[in-house]
Amino acid sequence: MMGEIGGLIYGVTIWALPLIFAVTLHEAAHGYAAHMMGDDTAKRMGRISLNPLRHVDPFGTVILPGLLLAFGGVMFGWAKPVPVNFNNLRPQRLGMIVVAAAGPGMNVALAVISVLVAIYGLPLMPREIQGWMLLNLDNAIYFNLLLAVFNMIPIPPLDGGRVLVGILPRHLAWRVARLEKAGILILLAALFILPILGQKLHMQLDIFQWLVSGPVEYLGRRMVEILQ
Repeated sequence: MMGEIGGLIYGVTIWALPLIFAVTLHEAAHGYAAHMMGDDTAKRMGRISLNPLRHVDPFGTVILPGLLLAFGGVMFGWAKPVPVNFNNLRPQRLGMIVVAAAGPGMNVALAVISVLVAIYGLPLMPREIQGWMLLNLDNAIYFNLLLAVFNMIPIPPLDGGRVLVGILPRHLAWRVARLEKAGILILLAALFILPILGQKLHMQLDIFQWLVSGPVEYLGRRMVEILQ
């Protein structure tokens, strides 16, 4: 019994810890960037914080990803959105780009740090924890690259969609911005409905594999090659 509990705790820590750190710092980076660009909404609401409880959505960050992982599905989830008043950002359009890109940028930085620790720091650690740390670092690289790549898909309300709105000429930007409400439905359809339809039609319609899983694997390999 104690062995089963120990195994459960071990399994939870190697998955939950990297995910919680990745999500927490992603959201805190959004809030900090907004504050630097002139909007203190996130700061006033306590969202520029390293406390995971201020960012984690119990269902979207923990329960849903855990269930999908357990049943071999697409890794999908969300955190509590960081409140930003885009009207306060100065300059406004550049501010929108900086705030949106800050979260994925933080995840890329965390993935790089995890690779460096795995290569150069792990051999210096006690042997008793090296295996546990390696699994944590491996999952940290995966989760952070997953968050970075997925969130940069150029569809609102994802970060990539907000970056696209900030870059496009105004007459095109407002058209993309209007997808904000429908964007999440488009994503859910692409991630879950298309693969099922593809199985029925005997076609490869796994958009997640094309847009996210493939790039995540490629970036992970390239990071290791470059930083070794």
